[in-house]
Amino acid sequence: MARGNQGMNDQLYRTRSRNAAENHREPSSDEKRRRQIRSWIILVTLVVAVLLGIRFLGGKGPTAVRANRLPCYANQNVTPFGDGILYYDGMSLYCLNSAGTVRWSFPAGTGATFSVGPTHVAIWSGMQLYLVDRNGNSTYNESMEAAVQFARVGDRYAAVVVGPDTEPKLLVKDLKGAQVDMEQKAFSGLMLLDAGFYGEQGEYLWTLSLDVFGTAANTILNTFQVGKMLTGDTSLGEALTYSIIYENAKLRVFNTQQMTTYDYRCVQDTNATMLVYGWKLIDYDIPERGSAKMLLAPTSQTNSAQVITELRVLEGNTDKRYTLPDKCVGACIYRGNIYAFSSGYQFRADVNSQKFFVSELPVPEGTRITAFYGVTSDGRALLAAGETMYSLSLPQ
Repeated sequence: MARGNQGMNDQLYRTRSRNAAENHREPSSDEKRRRQIRSWIILVTLVVAVLLGIRFLGGKGPTAVRANRLPCYANQNVTPFGDGILYYDGMSLYCLNSAGTVRWSFPAGTGATFSVGPTHVAIWSGMQLYLVDRNGNSTYNESMEAAVQFARVGDRYAAVVVGPDTEPKLLVKDLKGAQVDMEQKAFSGLMLLDAGFYGEQGEYLWTLSLDVFGTAANTILNTFQVGKMLTGDTSLGEALTYSIIYENAKLRVFNTQQMTTYDYRCVQDTNATMLVYGWKLIDYDIPERGSAKMLLAPTSQTNSAQVITELRVLEGNTDKRYTLPDKCVGACIYRGNIYAFSSGYQFRADVNSQKFFVSELPVPEGTRITAFYGVTSDGRALLAAGETMYSLSLPQ
């Protein structure tokens, strides 16, 4: 019985040894090829899964940069208007989509000037004033009581300045032309320089005027609540004031020396003053929440022949500096990114990063970009190469 058990054990041992030898034999070339194919399939599947995961989690790589040549020229006052582009050919005002197709045209006549708002355009020539909506329809078409100096359009109202330079009258109309306010006394002996609407519903108005009869130049800021009363005024001094931004219920006032901050009654917040001597505001981005991002360039580099090499961003109490990889003809800030344009390249950087990503401009070979004209609301930069205009998509 013991010898029988021994025989069974020997047979079991030989069977296991044979199986082990088969399992450890060198695989054939076909088996190796099949294993390699399976490994590649697994690797490709993992890569695709990762890419799809990034896509659906909201991350993405830079989008392709596309350029369209526009049917207008750089000397035709090319201006962004929402997601469209306006230009004036000396007789008519044209509106293009951001790819360059004509949406509409409006017969503005000769010698016209225009100013854009969120949804309407103001056009004037002599005493004639037009208000035109985003579809090219005239919502107002009348002759004013005197020659129009300039007009500005907000969300609900338009401000129209008429009359002599130093005895101007400010008229405030709704976007169908009905007059809702008028101010003249506050500007007696002053030259009105600019105006703009602000507030959550655009119900407030600021104006900049210049005292031309004083012993020294003096710029005056006035604020109004439309249809009610003057809410405040203050002297801004001799330094040239050139831009006002409404942000977080405050007016940010930029002059050649500093940025000052005022409330709607023109009371200054002295703790929110920042020196900007040697720098000029060239663009800004106001998000739905949080602080505005204000983009500045050296004043000496923002003349008619722009050659920008440095940028600066103010955001709340943060002050950041950037050095561009090359000399640029213009720059902007759009949805949290800084964009700058050289003669042949586009540079992009997140405002929180010092690293610029470079992409070649997709324009015909030999074309050199010479000027930048702004950005549409759907992210198309308007660039000029001499007199030729291009619309360029911004990579995100």
